[in-house]
Amino acid sequence: MSEIIVRIDEIPQQHVRMGRAIIDPKIIEDQNWSSGQILELTYNKKTHVKLWPGNPEEYGTGIIKIDGITRQNIGAAIGDKISIKSVEAFNAEEITLSPTEKLAIDEEQLHYVMINSFQNHVFTVHDSIQLQNQMGGKIQFVVTNTKPSKPVIVTENTIFKLGSMTKAVDASIPRITYDELGGLKREVLKIREMVELPMRHPELFEKIGVDAPKGVLLYGPPGTGKTLLAKAVAGETNAHFISLSGPEIMGKHYGESEERIREIFTQAEENAPSIIFIDEIDSIAPKRDEVSGELEKRIVSQLLTLMDGMKSRGKVVVIAATNRPDSIDPALRRPGRFDREIEIGIPDEEGRFDILSIHTRGMPIDEKVDLKEISKTTHGFVGADLEVLAKEAAMISLRKILDVEKIDLSEEKISTEILQKIKITREDFIDALKEVKPSALREVQVQIPNVTWEDVGGLDALKEELLEAVEWPMKYKEAYDYVNVEAPKGILLHGPPGTGKTLIAKALAKMTESNFISIKGPELLSKWVGESEKGVREIFRKARQAAPCIIFLDEVDALVPRRGSGDSSSHVTENVVSQILTEIDGLEELNNVLIIGATNRLDIVDEALLRPGRFDRIIQVPNPDTKGRQHIFEIHTKKKPLASDVNITKLVELTDGFSGAEIAAIANRAAITALKRYVGGKSQNVKEIKITQEDLIDSIDKVKPQKKEAPIPQSIK
Repeated sequence: MSEIIVRIDEIPQQHVRMGRAIIDPKIIEDQNWSSGQILELTYNKKTHVKLWPGNPEEYGTGIIKIDGITRQNIGAAIGDKISIKSVEAFNAEEITLSPTEKLAIDEEQLHYVMINSFQNHVFTVHDSIQLQNQMGGKIQFVVTNTKPSKPVIVTENTIFKLGSMTKAVDASIPRITYDELGGLKREVLKIREMVELPMRHPELFEKIGVDAPKGVLLYGPPGTGKTLLAKAVAGETNAHFISLSGPEIMGKHYGESEERIREIFTQAEENAPSIIFIDEIDSIAPKRDEVSGELEKRIVSQLLTLMDGMKSRGKVVVIAATNRPDSIDPALRRPGRFDREIEIGIPDEEGRFDILSIHTRGMPIDEKVDLKEISKTTHGFVGADLEVLAKEAAMISLRKILDVEKIDLSEEKISTEILQKIKITREDFIDALKEVKPSALREVQVQIPNVTWEDVGGLDALKEELLEAVEWPMKYKEAYDYVNVEAPKGILLHGPPGTGKTLIAKALAKMTESNFISIKGPELLSKWVGESEKGVREIFRKARQAAPCIIFLDEVDALVPRRGSGDSSSHVTENVVSQILTEIDGLEELNNVLIIGATNRLDIVDEALLRPGRFDRIIQVPNPDTKGRQHIFEIHTKKKPLASDVNITKLVELTDGFSGAEIAAIANRAAITALKRYVGGKSQNVKEIKITQEDLIDSIDKVKPQKKEAPIPQSIK
């Protein structure tokens, strides 16, 4: 059989760990192959996979798509050319697997898990395989023997045996591939250009007369995958990987810390190609102007001289990670040291779907679980949060099984029948979402309110206007771009107290599935100079990270009062006003962040805030009309036990000029009156409690409508 040369590319996430190769349809056509054909892939080593048809768009590209494990099994990387040919495989009678570390698993459990995970896969001697357990952990094995000793297919009759521990896998090279990274396509592409190319093909850089990069700085919020990205690069390039964390290099004797750093760089040069990974670099290389300790200054200087003096350029790369790039000494951030800086941001919806697919790969997930639905509702979640979410859902399903089956955990092993019953359902993920919150937003309270438009009575015209201002820019983004219209940055709701301004903001956040940050004015104000402004900056920074996000400024008049009015000897309020103005309309763009303000004193809000470009829409929320009051009465009496004589139309006539909050208070007061009768012993059965028309009319007499809103300033009219 003639060999065919093809070029390696990444395989889509849904095919990872399936033992498949997706091939250019032209090759399949020329060779007259069919799906499921066994192929032998050869580079430095050989392995076998099953053929999977490619997309028609890939016709004639000469590409083979395989996953990271298959790439490691043949010793090749993305972009390498390998030879393939079709071969015959036989059903496996027996396969011996040797673990690379100590295991608490016996042959019976191994057999059950392997048949479940790898049935119909093709195995070759010396193949390395990864087994993912229910909790997302990974166990590595090497195939040391097969019977027959040819490419074999795993069937339900295959017997699996545990071999002795093997050292066939180099422990210094992380066994992590690009398949483990979700939502980082752009970043992986950049880092491959900078790190992988110079290590694998230095002649390319020599030819164009360019020095390979010495260092790459990865920065972004915690948990976005900076460390994982560095390990994946080392795993894919087969580079020697040295991980260095700040505290472990600190020594108590003079010069000891610097010597340890020198040793690490020497070791990296001796074992080139190597990657030195410095995690949390801000802890060992802080700004020298801002630290008082001599040791920190000497470590920074040592690091600078070592990075400048690296001889085997391109063969040793320093990758550093931090979530505080502004705390690092500026001398490290110049070209020639850290040549490139890559921001690893919070993943978008597509990225979150990829990450969830990776972390649920080895889990027994129910067919009704829709990962796309979960990825839509997890705004602001980073990779680490999604990993915990998947584990929490698995733990919840495990707890249910333990409760139902009454398992005795003191037994040595749990039977396979019980293991087969474990299924992770949609409800488990919903329960897990109640427990797991986005880590990047723990300092500010970000929530998705549980208020819908049905909870907002009346105000139909207002709802229509808000839908147009908020939902349309998200739903019809292409049309907005085509017409070149900017979506509003801010909406200011003003009206008498109790008309539902806060409720509307919550319903908007729920409707657009946005995160919701609620700011109460006074909590931002501090007596320390600069603290209040820092609080405002922090909230807007978090909102940008958690986009799409709604920032709700309740009682905006307390937070942004008119400057120059009254005694402001501390200037704190004036500074906060200026800070908010620059955040809303400053040099930094607010993408997918909407600011909603609510006030009943529009006359004392700073005028600079009311101009278009800040609060683009100033919308009055009036007291409800007759139809609105009827709707509000219906909402607040829907779950209450009303007597047959209750006439809501009559109540609507009696409450002219009442606000929504006052109508809610009327319904509550009437309910308490009915409760008093029950507690007074007039009825014994709870189900006999009834709210009468008389109770509601008495409540209307007791709840008086409040005075109206302050007049609207002339400049706004």
